[in-house]
Amino acid sequence: MTNERRVLVHPDKQSLGASVAARFITKIIDVIEEQDYASVVLSGGSVSTLVLAAINRSEARDSVDWSKVSFWWSDERWVEADSADRNDKQNGIDLLDHIGVPAENVHRFAAVGELASVDEAASAYVAELKEFAQGDDESPRFDITLLGVGPDGHVASLFPDKPQISATEPTVLTIDDSPKPPPVRLSLSLPAINNSQRVWMILAGAEKAASLGLALAGAGADQVPVAGVKGRKRTVFFVDKDAAAEVPEQLIASTY
Repeated sequence: MTNERRVLVHPDKQSLGASVAARFITKIIDVIEEQDYASVVLSGGSVSTLVLAAINRSEARDSVDWSKVSFWWSDERWVEADSADRNDKQNGIDLLDHIGVPAENVHRFAAVGELASVDEAASAYVAELKEFAQGDDESPRFDITLLGVGPDGHVASLFPDKPQISATEPTVLTIDDSPKPPPVRLSLSLPAINNSQRVWMILAGAEKAASLGLALAGAGADQVPVAGVKGRKRTVFFVDKDAAAEVPEQLIASTY
């Protein structure tokens, strides 16, 4: 199977969310049938809420055996566990609290008050990733990673022109000066994100068009971090019409 970046364009934000949700459910069922488990990486932001809420509303939601799905996070804010800023808290509201996934399948980053420092939280997540890695890998080979993309092209908590974007190992990084609040965060490195069979990036809104266009035109990851994301099997951009304004026509696909 060749790995090429494809762009699937949807007429509006709501149809985008519904389409990704439907594809996610279908693919997770296929993966479980093939290997009896599936691993998923979640992120935060409005598009994550859009997709996860659509999965939760889907009539097909309960056709997934959620006991065989494990959840990880691409990044997290270093705040208290009950903070509304936590990605895992919002992901719970949107989906995880409703599907009966076993607690041992939910691999959250530690929060403020649970460990002494953000560095300890990073080390703990590295250890957990290694525990579930396959073969000589340093992290699991995730089956589907769902990522939002910021207007500046950032993914997870990897921002343009920051040293973390240049990490060469599949590990967990700490960020103490995020351009977006809260400033202290944890993030998978690009090599850890790219240890995913499929990376699905979801973008909505005209403010995302320039970064997406740059990434697809060959910009470097230092300038546009999303340009450095590449799944092992598939790398797909699910976008609405506004976000697709600067996508080269030959990259737009009608089927997946």
